[in-house]
Amino acid sequence: MQVLIVFAHPEPRSFNGAMKDTAVETLTAAGHDVVVSDLYAMDFRAGTTRGDFTTVADAGYLKYQAEERHAVEHDGFAADVQAEMAKLEAADVLIFQYPIYWFAMPALLKGWVDRVFALGWAYGGGRWFDNGAFRGKRAMVAMTTGAGPAAFAPDGRNGDMEMLLWPVHNGIFRFCGFDVLPPFVAYGVARADDDARARILDDWRDHLRRLDALPLMQFNGLDDFDADGRLRPGVAPRGVLRADD
Repeated sequence: MQVLIVFAHPEPRSFNGAMKDTAVETLTAAGHDVVVSDLYAMDFRAGTTRGDFTTVADAGYLKYQAEERHAVEHDGFAADVQAEMAKLEAADVLIFQYPIYWFAMPALLKGWVDRVFALGWAYGGGRWFDNGAFRGKRAMVAMTTGAGPAAFAPDGRNGDMEMLLWPVHNGIFRFCGFDVLPPFVAYGVARADDDARARILDDWRDHLRRLDALPLMQFNGLDDFDADGRLRPGVAPRGVLRADD
């Protein structure tokens, strides 16, 4: 199995770095091939510009999605974008490894999504959700927080973690057709001592070793929604339920 880890932390000796290294070690020992895109080390650019393309659809007005579609049709992506597309195309499993920044992913990781998940390649033309371009592939979030788990409970001051991850789980992964694996969240690592950090890494190893057995998160299918994109009467929402719930 080919695993792509997109790593978004500026310090390789951080706990996120330790999680990334643990994932590479554990997955490689289990016989998987692992590729890492270390976005800070790569000096990957987050912003979307004309520099993302070697082709031009409209020189007078930059409509980014139109340029993406044109680049798909004419093999016109910049080398750094094309390289990430090739990694993603080869991967069976995608893992985002990052610290939560302002209740979301770091800007650099969001920029990777903005630039790599191109219209006409990653989605579009009816290829989304159930019919997404990456059907058959799996994706997972591995992340760290500053606060403990209670603060991210449904009644927590920071908001329900499932709600905070909805833009990634549904808006990126599921939208593009991935099957979504349960996230691994390392809570409160900034205040954790060495023993607590070691236990978290042990739990992370166990999570990774069960990669093939982890239950998939469940989402409503396209047929559950009406033409306006609202759930049909009588259909229960399945936004954050797990297969074993």
